[in-house]
Amino acid sequence: MTEFTPWTALAGGAVLGVSALILLLLNGRIAGISGIVSGALDVSEPNAKWRWMFIAGLIIGPLLAAPFGTYLPERIDAGWPLIIAGGLLVGAGTRLGSGCTSGHGICGIGRLSHRSIVATVAFMVVAVVVVFVVRHLSGA
Repeated sequence: MTEFTPWTALAGGAVLGVSALILLLLNGRIAGISGIVSGALDVSEPNAKWRWMFIAGLIIGPLLAAPFGTYLPERIDAGWPLIIAGGLLVGAGTRLGSGCTSGHGICGIGRLSHRSIVATVAFMVVAVVVVFVVRHLSGA
């Protein structure tokens, strides 16, 4: 995962965009992962079936891509405490930002939502600052 491959990135972006468009046109729903997962976990949600199918697709997708030379990382250079803390922070940020990066960044910007554009800019600014601090100031 250290080399940029423009063709697979372009194909992945196209699949994401088309999938988000299909979900919006056929189901009237935004393809934000946090909203899909929270709706799937809500036992009172009458539309949980399509949400579970979407989640299954997220899990099965990498397995289908493997024969084409696209693999997930085999090793993550972080321990479980850091991974769990990161997951909790992402969850808290998702609640605070009223959605996740996929909902705001892919679907919201595509719909020209001002709120999503501001949220995505905030995500990116924070990401740049965190990478700068971790890579250059903390000595990691």
